[in-house]
Amino acid sequence: MPAFQTFKDLSVTFKKHPVTDDLVVVKDKAAIIQSIRNLLLTQKGERPFQPDLGSNIYRILFEPLDFVSAGLIRNAIYETLKNYEPRVSVDTVLVAPNESEQGYDVEISFIIVGRDDTPLNVDFFLESTR
Repeated sequence: MPAFQTFKDLSVTFKKHPVTDDLVVVKDKAAIIQSIRNLLLTQKGERPFQPDLGSNIYRILFEPLDFVSAGLIRNAIYETLKNYEPRVSVDTVLVAPNESEQGYDVEISFIIVGRDDTPLNVDFFLESTR
């Protein structure tokens, strides 16, 4: 049986485990997907003592809803994951404007480095908040 590293992180819900009364933990794929979402939704300068951590995606969301902005978001996602998430190798990033909901549909396909897992997908919707 091949040995591989296990990834653990606290759940962002901060719920209590019903048996141990500790905080709930997310593991492996769920921990990495949570990390990706947190990195992409964190604005640069938002975290104390780590001003470069995060992305500038929110700034782009207030630009016109078109394929140029979608390309800028795509590039920001690639750059952020390359710089701050060394556990993954990004295969594809698809960003498509969704005019009916006034936002962008995002799909990220990646593999976990050092594992023989199948490629994973993260799907989410980006919209400007007013």
